[in-house]
Amino acid sequence: MREGGLRMREVKKKLHDFVQVGTTFESIEEKAQELIKAAGGVPNFALVPGYHWATCVMKNDELCHGIPKHKVVADGDIITIDVGMLYKNWHLDTSISFGVGNISKKHQVFLEVGQKSLDKAINRVKAGVSVYEVSQAMQKVVERAGYSAAYQLTGHAIGEELHMEPSIPCVAQRSDKRVLLHAGQTVAIEIMYAEDDAYVVLDKDKWTYRTEDGSVSAMFEETVLVTETGYEILT
Repeated sequence: MREGGLRMREVKKKLHDFVQVGTTFESIEEKAQELIKAAGGVPNFALVPGYHWATCVMKNDELCHGIPKHKVVADGDIITIDVGMLYKNWHLDTSISFGVGNISKKHQVFLEVGQKSLDKAINRVKAGVSVYEVSQAMQKVVERAGYSAAYQLTGHAIGEELHMEPSIPCVAQRSDKRVLLHAGQTVAIEIMYAEDDAYVVLDKDKWTYRTEDGSVSAMFEETVLVTETGYEILT
C-alpha cells in the first residue's frame, strides 16, 4: 500500500494539473485511466457493481459519486476529483477539490478550510484513538468556519477491499467512542462539506449526490496508515 500510495499520489497530482477551463469530464476520466494503467494499477472504482469509471468528478454543488460524463469545466468552478486504484491486490482511495480559473476569495477560503479540516482529522490518528475523535476534529474545523459537514456519507477503512468497516463519519457519532483505531489499520479519511447546508440528494443518474439547496461543496481525502505512535499518509 505504501508503494501504491506513492503512485496514487502522482496520479492525483497529474489529474489536478491536467484540469483547466474547457476540460471535459470525459477527458479527465480518460487521463485517469491512462495514468492508473501506467502506474501498474487497476481502476478500483470500476470494480464497484454498476459503476464503470475510474473517477468520480464533481463540480460546485455536486458533492460525490459524480459520473465523469457530459460536463465541461468552466471559469470559476470548484472541481472535485475522487480517484482510486487497486495495486498488487491492495486498494487506495484519494480525492481533491480545487478552483479553476478566476476563483472568488470566498471560495478560496472555503477550500482552505476543507484541507485544514482533513489535516486536523489525520493529526488525531494513532493506535487507540477513537473514530469519534477523528470525526470530531474535522467537524469542528468546518463548523467553526461557518460551513456544514456532510452527515449522510462517510469515510471508511480500506485495504483488501475498497470499502471496509469501520466507517469514518465527517460528523462525530457518540457510538464511535467505542470504535478504536489499531496499528497496521488503513483508513480512507475524507471531509465532505458544504458552504451552507450539506444535506444531499441523489441526482437523476442514480449516482451523483448534490446539495439540495445548491450550495457549493468539496471533498478532501487521503488513505492513511495507523501506527502505534501516529500515522503515515500513503496517498
